[in-house]
Amino acid sequence: MNTTKPNHIGRKISRIRELRNMKQEALAQAMGTNQQTISILENSELIEDEKLAEVAKALGVTVEAIKNFSEEAVINYFNNIYDNDFSHSHGAFGHHCTFNPLDKLVEAYEENKKLYERLLEAERRNK
Repeated sequence: MNTTKPNHIGRKISRIRELRNMKQEALAQAMGTNQQTISILENSELIEDEKLAEVAKALGVTVEAIKNFSEEAVINYFNNIYDNDFSHSHGAFGHHCTFNPLDKLVEAYEENKKLYERLLEAERRNK
């Protein structure tokens, strides 16, 4: 029996943060706060829109992405990608990219660079 509340915003933030391989400390730095504040946020069922917008920006997602996040949707998304790739492949492990992987790598690098710069700026402000 599933007893978790589907609209618990804090848990959604926690899962998105984890999926982005980000620790609470990194999110805290990106937001100019501390780890304890992030822990409190992630344990909060409801979060004010202004604070939610700050969290979304630090995570690199939209407020709507947080509000509409569902673990089931993530699983279905990846299952559909796998199923479609497998069923349309010419070999057992064939893969047909619909994007240039190098472009995605550069895009990820740029996102990480921006996050790193925000973390440095937050660290400078805290000194």
